[in-house]
Order: sequence, then C-alpha cells, then structure tokens
Amino acid sequence: MSLSALSLDQWRSFDLPTARRVAHGAAELVGGRVTALETVEHLGAPLHRVRIERDDQEFALIPGGRVTLGFDLDAWRPTPEQSADYAASLEHGFGYGADLREHLAQVLSPRRTVTLATVLMAVEDEELTEASCDMPAVLAARGLRMPSPDEWEHACGAGATTLFRWGDDCPLDRLPSGEPDGPQSRPNAFGLRIAYDTYRTEVSSDTASVHGGDGGESVCGGYGFLLGWLPLATANRNPFMAEFVHGPDGDGLCEDFSTRPVLPL
Repeated sequence: MSLSALSLDQWRSFDLPTARRVAHGAAELVGGRVTALETVEHLGAPLHRVRIERDDQEFALIPGGRVTLGFDLDAWRPTPEQSADYAASLEHGFGYGADLREHLAQVLSPRRTVTLATVLMAVEDEELTEASCDMPAVLAARGLRMPSPDEWEHACGAGATTLFRWGDDCPLDRLPSGEPDGPQSRPNAFGLRIAYDTYRTEVSSDTASVHGGDGGESVCGGYGFLLGWLPLATANRNPFMAEFVHGPDGDGLCEDFSTRPVLPL
C-alpha cells in the first residue's frame, strides 16, 4: 500500500511501532526527518500524531481515505443561548438569515463524503508573498501546493462532526481574542495550529472559499459573540469574505492572508 492511500481508519488501527515505521517512511520519502511522534486521545480512541521537518518547516501527517466532511444542519440543534445570541446579532443588523440555522446554511459547507489522499500539511499557516492567484507557482517551486478546501477541512476537524474542531459550543460571554487560553489555542488532533485566530484568513485552491478566520471582521464589527466565533468553525467557507479576498478589493493585501502548504507523498 502506498503512503498516499493510507486511510485515517487504518492509521488509527496501528500500534505505536507500526505508526513509527510509517512516520519514518513518510519522512524518508520527502527527504525530511521525524521530529515528534505522540499518541493523544481523540473521539474516544487513541490517535498517533506525527510531525516531520523538511527545509526548516514542520509538517503534520494527515491520513486520508474516505472521510465525511461538512456540517449536518439537519441533525444539529442550537442551544437556547446560541439562538438568543444570534437573535441579538440580528437586531443589530448582522446575520444572513432569519434564524441561526438559515445563517449557517449560507456559510458552512454541506454534509458529504469524499476520498482524500494522505498528505503532509504545514503545522503553521504562512503569509502569502504574492497574490493568491500567483501562490500556486510560488509553492510549486518549493515542491509544495495549496490545500484543497476538502483537505483543509479534514485536516482541521480530524474526523470530528461538531461545529468547531473541539465541539459544538463556544464561549458566549467573550470573543476569541479575549480567550487566549481557549479551545482554539490548543493544537488540533493532528497537531496543527489551525482555526486559532479569527484575524487570520487562510486561502485554499478554491477561490470561493477561505478558512480559519475572516481577517478580524466579525470581532471588530460588533457582530455578537457567536458570530465572532463562527469563522473558526471547521466547515465555515466564508463565501462573502472569499469574494473580497479574491476580488479587486483584495489586490495588494496578500500579506494579510495566509495559506497552509501541502507536501504530497
């Protein structure tokens, strides 16, 4: 079996010695070295977390296979506090629907099943050095590429089906910027620093999507607490922010956006 065909389910079935062999095989394949291998608890079972360094940049192993992405709005029920917080945002003129469910339907990706290759993905996002349309060539010169939206979402959620990578809830008495030790500040299950700051805006290969933040718009604009956290939701594609980033208004602002390079196996 090639490493790129490794599925998340297979990866989770490996004992530590097997995971170590796979990790070192991946590092050798890309000319890097394993810098960390640890086992964490995730979704009620152990998950091995691997970091590989190449050219002074750290990557995490992201097992793929057939995975479920998107947010299941039909199965989700907002808490009374979440509904009330969104209603308060509506009163101030913010929100894209008459209720929270309508709003989420416009900003989250739909439930779906896809098949992804196993890849190495940068632990940290990096700021764009050129316009987003020119970044594929910049990354290709380093043997890297942009992630697809599906790859980004899978890497962020790591199999979790909740609204955020840490669960369905977020603090409703403070914004992410006022919660420096909150759930968004911890590495995710794969060891990525991802969906951690709403002031960030990560671009992927799809110009209709951005991820992991909205440049701070929601936390600076008085949107309300829940809407201030939602840019960190795993399935949030921020289509309205994407239109700005990839449109004429976003020209010349590349240093305000970032991407998370992928190193294929």
